[in-house]
Amino acid sequence: MRAGASPSNRRATTKAPVERSSGNVFEDIGLAQSAELLVKSEIAARIALIIEKRGLTQARAAEILGIDQPSVSDLVRGRLRGFSSDRLFRFLNSLGHDVKIVIAPRRRHSRRTGHLHVVDEPPRAAAAGGRARR
Repeated sequence: MRAGASPSNRRATTKAPVERSSGNVFEDIGLAQSAELLVKSEIAARIALIIEKRGLTQARAAEILGIDQPSVSDLVRGRLRGFSSDRLFRFLNSLGHDVKIVIAPRRRHSRRTGHLHVVDEPPRAAAAGGRARR
């Protein structure tokens, strides 16, 4: 307890009700196009991770992506207004990554509509059972 504080001055704690998430925070708070917003945020997170792993400054990342540094700042902080999914795909390409779009039928007995999903592909060496490329 800090100096001068007495037990009677503490705030009473109340438990807030907890609601299980759907897995999409944008859907949980009632935003339109929640699936697209989630996908864009996942792609932006991957871009931010690539920039970080490569040790790029925001200025250098801006040069590679063909945008200005304040836009890189917005991107890595998740402020995605003005960044379409297509534009984010091009950023991944500029950073040396391929983008695959897979269209698959939904599960046979599922009643829900199809959904968008972002998946990282394992590195090629790991996918080939750890064999080195020749």
